[in-house]
Amino acid sequence: MTSSRPTPKFVGIDTFRDHLGRFTVRYPSDWHLFDIDFGRDGKLFSPSATNTHTYVAVWVDKLDFTADGSDAPALAKAFNQGLNQLSDCTIIEQDDVVIGNLIKLERFYTFNDNGVIRKRKVWAMYVAQWLMVLTYQGETVEEWEHWYAMANQSFHHFVIPPELFFAMDKDLMQKGNKPEKVKRGKKS
Repeated sequence: MTSSRPTPKFVGIDTFRDHLGRFTVRYPSDWHLFDIDFGRDGKLFSPSATNTHTYVAVWVDKLDFTADGSDAPALAKAFNQGLNQLSDCTIIEQDDVVIGNLIKLERFYTFNDNGVIRKRKVWAMYVAQWLMVLTYQGETVEEWEHWYAMANQSFHHFVIPPELFFAMDKDLMQKGNKPEKVKRGKKS
């Protein structure tokens, strides 16, 4: 059966800049912007102005610790335990990436939300003392597939500034370690 629903088309791209400079994310300019509930520091972007069950969202929490690469197995275990609390949660795909002290937990999964099977893609990123979570959810599996190309652009254009990468390098940040200055300009 072929759907007569037209493929989503970009009419433009906007960039959301975190008020503390921790990230930027791009999203379709005709999507609607919402604050995140539950006191989270972040934003939700949805193709609908009234139904926000299909969305891209990003939020940040300050951690009580600074995560490093050695924490990845424990964080991944806790993340999966949290997902297992969702009704009928099925993890379709998962990938854990550790680059230095940057930890990214990626999960694709479905779950039952009051009788509706929803699908999500989530990145949980531990960046210095911050937990950054980028989520794409489809109201249904079909809606997830329909909007995936547009939502996936937000994932591809999620940017963490270089300053946070340097903050994650414990060797550079130890007291007494000063980065070597690079002379610029003309030789004297």
